[in-house]
Amino acid sequence: MRVPLTLIIGATLTGAVLLMALISLIWTPFPVEALDIAQKLQPPGPVHWLGTDHFGRDVASMLMVGARTSIAVALIAVGIGIALGVPLGLWAAANRGRWIDEVIMRGNDLVFAFPSLVIAILITAVFGPSAVNAIIAIGIFNVPVFARVTRGAALSLWTLDYIRAAQVAGKRRARISVEHILPNITNLLIVQGTIQFSLGILAEAGLAYVGLGAQPPTPSWGRMLADAQTMISFAPHLAIFPGLAIVLTVLGLNLIGDGLRDLLDPRLRRGK
Repeated sequence: MRVPLTLIIGATLTGAVLLMALISLIWTPFPVEALDIAQKLQPPGPVHWLGTDHFGRDVASMLMVGARTSIAVALIAVGIGIALGVPLGLWAAANRGRWIDEVIMRGNDLVFAFPSLVIAILITAVFGPSAVNAIIAIGIFNVPVFARVTRGAALSLWTLDYIRAAQVAGKRRARISVEHILPNITNLLIVQGTIQFSLGILAEAGLAYVGLGAQPPTPSWGRMLADAQTMISFAPHLAIFPGLAIVLTVLGLNLIGDGLRDLLDPRLRRGK
């Protein structure tokens, strides 16, 4: 089976970001909390590879730890969406046209009416801004996404002959959903998961940008961009490097999603 080029490129970009985040667990060029006012706003050079910010902190070190923050927030938020959304979608599909289906889907519509930023504002108004609350906000928004995708894919399978045969054999709808429906839509859920992961990276950066994500002294790409906006004319590196990190990470994840879709979808393989 030929591996799509988009999958290779995406895996390379994403792997580089993951490696950077893992390395930051044990080593960074400089401590991310170390302030050196005498070295503030230094351009990229041999000592500080990507320069320093207005507090003299090393930008490369902050980017490495910021990658860890963004990946952790997005990954946990997607996990919440999968853990809650997939069972709800399977449940709704198994009870199509019944009251439980209507309750689940109208609940999804209600959540969709409030973007993750609005949900984050509501949560932080009560509990205060933090990375945990950002995870909750993004995770809540992911639940209806996975519920809708799961329900739509499952409904197309409930009409197939082998599902009807399982019903005739006396299997309950819940068992059919777990044993026959879920394994056949896993590929679709994996692709959707990579897409939501990239959107989670963007959402985390956006929440951090407006001060609702990870709080100081924890580095975050979004907050690095927010801090750099008033200094972009004389220290553009402060905005360029975190911006590039976000762009390359999201691009890599989207390419992985496209590559996995091409690799796992048999209809696309036959078309080629």
